[in-house]
Amino acid sequence: MKPKRIILVRHGKSEGNADKNQYETVPDYALNLTSEGIEQARQAGQDIKRIIGAETVHVYLSPFYRTRQTYHYIHESIEANVVKAFEDPRIREQDWGHLRSPEVNEGIIRERDTFSSFYYRIPDGESGADVYDRVNTFLETLYRDFSQPGYPQNALVVTHGMTMRLFLMRWFHWSVEEFENLRNPRNCQVVVMEQESNGRYTLTTELAKRR
Repeated sequence: MKPKRIILVRHGKSEGNADKNQYETVPDYALNLTSEGIEQARQAGQDIKRIIGAETVHVYLSPFYRTRQTYHYIHESIEANVVKAFEDPRIREQDWGHLRSPEVNEGIIRERDTFSSFYYRIPDGESGADVYDRVNTFLETLYRDFSQPGYPQNALVVTHGMTMRLFLMRWFHWSVEEFENLRNPRNCQVVVMEQESNGRYTLTTELAKRR
C-alpha cells in the first residue's frame, strides 16, 4: 500500500550555508548544522508531527552529516512514529568533487547558472542530470518498498535542496525548464506530497520560483 504522504525535508542551516569559506577546508559531506540549523530541525520535527499525528513513518536520509543531524533533531518529535529509518547515498547532495575556495565556487555557480543548472557538470563533480539519474534509481527502491505489506502510512525523505527539486522533477515529470525555474526549498522546509483517491500524489507545498 502506498503511503498517504511522501514528506521531503531539506537539512537545516549548515556551516557551509553560514560561511562559504568552510568549503575550502571541510569536505561537503562533513559540514555540520549550526545552532540555527538545529532549531530549524527541531521545528521541522514539530511540524511533521502535526501533519502525521499518530501515524507511522518510514524514513530515508542522506548520509551527509548535516542531514543525519537534521533527522536526529526531527526524531525528537516523531520517535514514536518511526517504524524504520536508513541512510541512502543516492539522495546525497550534488557532488562538487573536492575542496575549493569561495571565489572558485562562486565562479562555478555563475557559470552553471548561465549554462544550465541541470546540464552543467561541476568540474570533477556532477551535473543536475547525474543527480537526476541516481534519484531515479532511488525511486525504484521506493516503489518496491511501497509494495511491501504493512508499509507505514508516511514516507519521510531527509535530503538536500537540489536533490529535492530533482526528486520532484522526476516524480511529476517536470520539464528541465520547470525544474530550473524553481528555487531550492528553504533550510528545513517541509514539502508534502498527498495521495489522492485515484492513488496519484499532489504537491501541496508551494515552492518559490526564480522569476
